Amino acid sequence: MISKPSVTIVIKTPSKVDTATIEVDNQMEVIQVQVGKHIVEDVLLNGGTSVNIIIENLKTKFGLPKPRPTPYHLKMVDQNMTKHLGIFRNLRIHIHGIPYVATFIVLQNNVVDSNYFMLLGKP
Repeated sequence: MISKPSVTIVIKTPSKVDTATIEVDNQMEVIQVQVGKHIVEDVLLNGGTSVNIIIENLKTKFGLPKPRPTPYHLKMVDQNMTKHLGIFRNLRIHIHGIPYVATFIVLQNNVVDSNYFMLLGKP
């Protein structure tokens, strides 16, 4: 059996640990998300976690302010700790024209080697 490349993200707080595993392949469920006036194609959906992620490139492209620091630690599938840039709370997005308010963790550009720039967990 050939295994698919994947990334696991672990978010730890003093009271909770949450994980998200992202398999990077062409069969991933993706949607289009609007952030302000910007459209993001191929946003990964992962219903197994409540974590939302945005990559630094999009933060800069959208002109978002500096993210707030967080106590979270991220660990990738290879067990390396990954430095994140902070968190955006109450970021307004639209999915199929429906407005949502979501919290996103900002990761550095080089953390995930793929063409995906956002991940949406379950609401």
